[in-house]
Amino acid sequence: MSREKRYSIGEMSEICKISKKTLRYYDEIGIVTPCRNDYNNYRYYTEDALLSVLVLKYYKQMGFTLNEMRSFFEGAIPNIYNEISASFQKKIAELTQEKQKIENQHASVCGWYDLIREAQMVIENNIHEVSVRYVEPSKYIYLDYQYNNDIKSIIINLDFTNFVEKQENMIVGPVIVQFSSFDERLNDRPQPVRLMQKTLLPCADAVSDVIGGTVMASCYHIGCIDGIGSAYRRIARWAEQQGYCLGKGSYERYVTDYWTTSNSEQHVTEVMVAIHRRCESSV
Repeated sequence: MSREKRYSIGEMSEICKISKKTLRYYDEIGIVTPCRNDYNNYRYYTEDALLSVLVLKYYKQMGFTLNEMRSFFEGAIPNIYNEISASFQKKIAELTQEKQKIENQHASVCGWYDLIREAQMVIENNIHEVSVRYVEPSKYIYLDYQYNNDIKSIIINLDFTNFVEKQENMIVGPVIVQFSSFDERLNDRPQPVRLMQKTLLPCADAVSDVIGGTVMASCYHIGCIDGIGSAYRRIARWAEQQGYCLGKGSYERYVTDYWTTSNSEQHVTEVMVAIHRRCESSV
């Protein structure tokens, strides 16, 4: 290709896969400007201009703005590589921050999607049976609170939300409430509870606790959480029949709840209680 070749704006648009409107804007701000024929004032682009557009497209791919690109093309600036290096360092910092933001969003969406799929499978298969599973130990941020028979204000809790934000952290996955007394929860009486949830960022030991590292009885409850006593009764009957003792407290893991849908009949809650054989010392 001859470096003397001239291109109309239409040819530039077709070759570079860029709109005429964009080319006119580049001309307007002085980044890629056409030449003018002295004879008829006809505007045309040179091969250098064509190549500049390709370079611009690559810088745009990296996320640079037109103003940032401008300095890269102004080669007369003293210490041009200092200028370019500073721009690249700034862009790397911006993209690193944006990458972390996207990763956090991705983790949040995936975590919520997993809960939705879990709830779907529980409802579709009408799972109510008590099962036994080893719960892997996992760290959760927590806030101690007083339950006064209003479960919705516990699940969607302003104090807990503000507490997490004060720690400069973000939550992911289901809300879990640790009830201090299995029997009091069975009878829906007020009691101290611990609101718990996983965080996206590392959490200080002073405001975190571990759930798991033990065998638990698990039972799903489908429907309005106000009727969750039925799951507690199933666990109590099962433990008696199978020769297990139950831990003093319980955990309620809200798979889907008011955060997901206002239709309480579609809520799914997992009740978890630590268990041990009767021959062992009580917990």
